[in-house]
Amino acid sequence: MEPFRVHILGCGSALPTLRHFPSSQVVEVRGKLFLVDCGEGTQIQLRRSRLRFTKISAVFISHLHGDHCFGLIGMLSTFGLLGRTARLTVYGPRELETILYSQMQQFCRDMDYEVDFCAVDTRQRAVVYEDRSLTVESIPLDHRVNCCGYLFTEKPTLAHIRRDVADFYEVPVSQYNLIKAGADWVTANGETVPNSRLTLPADPVRSYVYCSDTHYMPTLASQLQGVTTLYHESTYGEDNLQRADKYYHSTARQAALVARDAGVRQLLLGHYSSRYEDEQVLLREAQEVFPNSLLTDEMAVFDV
Repeated sequence: MEPFRVHILGCGSALPTLRHFPSSQVVEVRGKLFLVDCGEGTQIQLRRSRLRFTKISAVFISHLHGDHCFGLIGMLSTFGLLGRTARLTVYGPRELETILYSQMQQFCRDMDYEVDFCAVDTRQRAVVYEDRSLTVESIPLDHRVNCCGYLFTEKPTLAHIRRDVADFYEVPVSQYNLIKAGADWVTANGETVPNSRLTLPADPVRSYVYCSDTHYMPTLASQLQGVTTLYHESTYGEDNLQRADKYYHSTARQAALVARDAGVRQLLLGHYSSRYEDEQVLLREAQEVFPNSLLTDEMAVFDV
C-alpha cells in the first residue's frame, strides 16, 4: 500500500510551553503533502521533520485562532525565499482571505509563486479539494468562532494482478490495466479466464479526519462513520469539564466517545492544555472509553 501518514508538527493549545508547539501537522497521501493548520513555529518543525517545503501541495486552516494560523505568513515568506515557483492554495474560513492578502502585500511582495485562497464554508460538509487520488471534505465543528475539520479520503484503487496466474495464461502486460478494471481474459485457444482468478482485491480505502477545535458534539460521530483514523482535540481532562464547556473545547473522554460511536480504528489525541505536565492522565481517560487511543507528540508519525 502507498504511504498514508500523519506527521505531527505541533499538538499544544494556545498558551506556549517548552514541551509543545501550537497546532500543525502534515498529511502525507501517496507522495503528496498537505499542511493542516499552521501555528507558530511550523516552518521550524518542518525543518526538523525533514519534510520538503516544496512538496506541500495545499494548506488547510481550521479557524482563525492564533495557535492555528499565526505561523502561516512566515511560512509563505520562507517558501518565497527558498525559490518556490509552484502555485499554492490556502483553504480556510472566508474571514482569512482579507487578513492573508493584507499580510502578503506587506511582507511577501516579490515572491515568484502565486498564492490562491479558497474560502471554506465551515457550516457545511462539502468537498473542498479533489485530485486523482483523494478528496478533502470540510466537517463543521462547534467552536467560539467559525471552525471546521478536514476529512482526507483516498479514492479507490484498482485490483492487483496475480502475476503467477497472468504469466501462466500468457497475459500481455499491455492488458493488465483492463484486467485490473474488471475484464476477463480469453486465451489463444478460446478459454475464458475469469477476472476473479487473475486478480486480488484492491487495497481498502483509508481515511483520516482532523477535528480541532470543537465543543463535544455527540452528532459528530454520524459524520465520521467508518473513518480509519481520527484526530480529535482533547484539550482537557474530566477535572476541567466545566472549563471545556465554557471555552468550547473537548475532554479526552469526550474525544473517545466520538471515536467509539464513529467506529474508527484509532484515535489520536492532541491540542493539550498547558495545565497538564503529563498527558498520561488524558490518555487513561480516553482509553477507558476507546482502548485504541494514542497520544500525539511533536515529530511523531502515525500510519493511517
